[in-house]
Amino acid sequence: MVLAETAGASTGGLEFLWQQRGAFFSGLLGTVELSVVAGILATIIGLIVAAMRVSPIAALRVAGTAWSGFFRNTPLTLVFLATSVVLPLVGIRFAWADAIGVDTFFIFAVIALSTYTSCFVADAIRSGFNAVPVGQAEAARAVGMTFGQTLRLVVLPQALRSVLPPLASMYIAMIKNSAIAEFFNVSELTKFFDDQVRDHPEHLYAEFIAVAVGYIVLTLLVSGAFNLAERRLAVSR
Repeated sequence: MVLAETAGASTGGLEFLWQQRGAFFSGLLGTVELSVVAGILATIIGLIVAAMRVSPIAALRVAGTAWSGFFRNTPLTLVFLATSVVLPLVGIRFAWADAIGVDTFFIFAVIALSTYTSCFVADAIRSGFNAVPVGQAEAARAVGMTFGQTLRLVVLPQALRSVLPPLASMYIAMIKNSAIAEFFNVSELTKFFDDQVRDHPEHLYAEFIAVAVGYIVLTLLVSGAFNLAERRLAVSR
């Protein structure tokens, strides 16, 4: 009797998820879009901040250290709040977003997630810079290379191998952190879960499992991509 009821509930949950597949994949796509855009921006900002922290100019080193220290010690939820509340108060509303069909809160979420993640990306890249022997940079400067050329042509290619594992962890954490965007009305996986639980609480377990599987698949894809890149670089060494 119990087994029959369990089997019936499982079948009902699967049927429900199939009916809601459009909403689920819409939430999954929202998480992917948010993570990809924020990840690209976080990488760009993190690379700039890491370069500032190893710059020979003291002011740049101080600014880079201040950026990393501020966001590393600020809760992500507070960063989201500051972005979605403070920016509109000072007149930054991204009115052009509506014209191209982009949700303003999506842009706020990208800004919050990318700036928060950038400090951890910067720390990972900086550790890769420090792993390159100092003699490499000194030799580059001896032949007349500028700081930028040394960083781009000598240090960064060698540092890339050692920063891939920590970067993979950063991006996986960012995907999971994107769930906070749900509280700011951004369409993604956690918002799908919240909407479905509110409207269909009888399928709670099926909804939870579906969202959990979605996050697991995304994180495994990121992990697999970085493992592949790491093997490729190891072979070319």
